Order: sequence, then structure tokens, then C-alpha cells
Amino acid sequence: MNPFIRNDQYNFIKFQTDSLVQGHANIKDGNVLDALKSNALDQVLNLFPDLSNQQKNLLCHMVEAEDSSEAIRFLAELKHDVIPFQHVTVKVAKKLFSKVKKLKTPEFEQMDFRGYSYLGWNDAGSGRKYMIVDIGGRLIGIHGTIKPSHKKGICSICNRAEAIGLFMARVKSGKETYTDRGNYICYDSEKCNQNMMTLDHLNDFVVQLTKY
Repeated sequence: MNPFIRNDQYNFIKFQTDSLVQGHANIKDGNVLDALKSNALDQVLNLFPDLSNQQKNLLCHMVEAEDSSEAIRFLAELKHDVIPFQHVTVKVAKKLFSKVKKLKTPEFEQMDFRGYSYLGWNDAGSGRKYMIVDIGGRLIGIHGTIKPSHKKGICSICNRAEAIGLFMARVKSGKETYTDRGNYICYDSEKCNQNMMTLDHLNDFVVQLTKY
């Protein structure tokens, strides 16, 4: 079976699975528990409009997770069906950020690309953040400054409360004019990717930084 689950969808399934485990620990009424299972499964299945029977059967195992160990086993099995982010190398990154001298990159070869909806990393020395995003199968690079706020706030990409920083990028606003645009996002892009349960906010963020 080919991978069919995006990272953000996997995170949503994990959230629903964890909710079921909590339900089993705290709910004694069987009818209420059954309703919780049905609602969680419906929300997960609704993520995928064109499931095969095999894929649907795999997802349905979610409702069998009654404790944390069963949840871990289910999610580990499901991880094999997560679509990895496009494989990125140092050469690819340098091409995407061709105007950046002495680009510092993560160790891409050590990364499990199944855990990413986008790639992001900070260069603490220069106070800059770099992001690689897949838009319709095409990789684009976005970079700008990031200033940590040293407090928690709502990230405009994952929409969760995390330690955030103000990211600002210089964006072309006309034929020969530029403007600075940005928003508060997770300072730690690893945490941001773990939090993401939809691509909607990421897509809105990219549009803000790539359109006139």
C-alpha cells in the first residue's frame, strides 16, 4: 500500500487517538464512549475522500486503542503510510536560497522526512529563519529574520500556543518596490511540524509572503 497520509493528517489522527485513550481512562458510560469513538473515527475518515478498503480498514484500527501502549503500536504502524516531505539535500537548499552567502543548513541526511509539513531552521548567528515549503509539488524557499518573543503565543502556521518569534521577510510588492511582511510563528519549527493538524494556515502564511 502506497503512503497516503500527510504529516498534518497523521498529527490529527494522533490527537484523536490520544483523545480516545483519555476517554477510556475517564468515561464509564459505554454509550458515551461509543459516541466518542464514532465521532473520532468520522473526523479522521473525513480527511480522506477517496479511501480504498485497505486504507479504511487500517484507519479503523484507531478505535481499538484503549490505552497508551495500544495507541503507540497503532501510530507506529500508521507511520509507515505517511507521505514524506520531498527529499531535500544541501545542494537543493543552496539552489533555493541562491542569494544567501554561507548558508547554514540542518543535517538533512539525518532527518525523517515523514515528520514534516515544511522544513524550517534557524541560524542563531544571523538571527534568520529559513523555510522550505512544497507548493503543488514545487519547492520554494522563504527566508527572513526572526526575533524570539520569550513568551508563548498562537503560531500563525500551526495555530497552537507555543514559544513564538516575529518572522519578517522582505517581499516584492511591485515591479521595483519591496515591503516587509510576516507574522508570529513557532520559533522551533520542529515543534511547529509536530503541532500541525491542517495545511490551511501554512498555505495562508505562504500566500502572504509570496504574493504582491
